[in-house]
Amino acid sequence: MRAYPYPRLTGAVTARVTAVRLRGPGDTREQLETTGYSVVEQVVALGRAERDDWQTARIALTATVSSRELGTKDHWSDVTVVAALTEGATNARTVTRLEPDAEGGRYWSGEIEFDRDDHSDRASLAVHVVATVGGIEGRIIGSTEQDWLIDATADAPLRDRQLDVTTVSFARSAEWLRSFRDAPWVVDTAGKMPVVRLNSDFEGLAALVEGQGSKVGKVVGEMVLAHMCADVWTAVFHTAIGDLEIEDDGTPLFPPDWRGAVLREMLPDIIPGRSDDDALREVHMRRVGEGSWADLQPRIQYAAARRAGVPTALAGTVRDTDRLDQESHT
Repeated sequence: MRAYPYPRLTGAVTARVTAVRLRGPGDTREQLETTGYSVVEQVVALGRAERDDWQTARIALTATVSSRELGTKDHWSDVTVVAALTEGATNARTVTRLEPDAEGGRYWSGEIEFDRDDHSDRASLAVHVVATVGGIEGRIIGSTEQDWLIDATADAPLRDRQLDVTTVSFARSAEWLRSFRDAPWVVDTAGKMPVVRLNSDFEGLAALVEGQGSKVGKVVGEMVLAHMCADVWTAVFHTAIGDLEIEDDGTPLFPPDWRGAVLREMLPDIIPGRSDDDALREVHMRRVGEGSWADLQPRIQYAAARRAGVPTALAGTVRDTDRLDQESHT
């Protein structure tokens, strides 16, 4: 653990990408779909863009800083929050200031723009809280624990560049998995990151998910994969909302890790038209019995399906199935 000769924030600093916009020749613009970036993996996959001739990318992000800690301690002055995008392979570096919202500096938002020519592979996006400490300017008093990865070529927002899927026989595995032996997969959220356990007892399922086999199999595999991702989003949401820290006055707090990012990503679709804090409070109250928890389930399913790309995958499956059917009759 690194030691610093000056006081630093003890609360977590988190960051969440909220939108990605690309600009190409002739000032053509494209908004990257939400399936192009993952708040769980903290990765933006720019290769998922519909156009491959984009020239610049503009990433909108929001950082969360402990405003209570900043307001109650007098160690720091001239506090500002910056986002820094760096890539070692090209020695590129872009820095932009984030602006505080109207709630006293808890949320800081802004956009960072970069040229495609300056990046060849993966860049790291970090957020730093900077202040004057003991008369010395430019001290970093807090940073995000894990950087976002901005991948210029990948078409899937995965940190390890592969879906974290473990294929095991449920019937011959651990006792807790044996009770799910009739399920094709389960989502395990017990660890630091969610893992999909794929049931190898379903013959051909692994090959289907991996996109192997016939044309029909690949088409169906896309739909199966989208369904699996929707299950992941649903599972991580319920895990996150079920493990909240509650203040003395009953106010629920966003978790500082991927669980908090998941909640911030999904809550606008679950409780639309409300701030993140108000939406979290509403969902928490319903979960503990102050309101209808059951009424929220369709909204949770809808939010998960959107982020997993189920509507797009379903439309593509129907279209490709019709095309293959026509080809078989010619």
